[in-house]
Amino acid sequence: MFGRREPVPFAFVAEADRFRSNVTPPPRERSSVGQMAGRWLLGLTIVAGLVGSLVIGTPALTPGKTTDQPQQSQASDRR
Repeated sequence: MFGRREPVPFAFVAEADRFRSNVTPPPRERSSVGQMAGRWLLGLTIVAGLVGSLVIGTPALTPGKTTDQPQQSQASDRR
């Protein structure tokens, strides 16, 4: 790229990095109250889901009481 230019099939591709437009884009449209409320509600739902899964999943990750006796199911007791 330093001093050596390879042929480009389209001239505008070669000059695309230097092109500046004098046309300004229109200003962005402001969000309505309903759209902003929907975004907040979606974000709150995602955060609540993550916190809820953490609260529910934490007890399963903590080691419980270890007993020396192996666990037996009630189905194996035939008395």
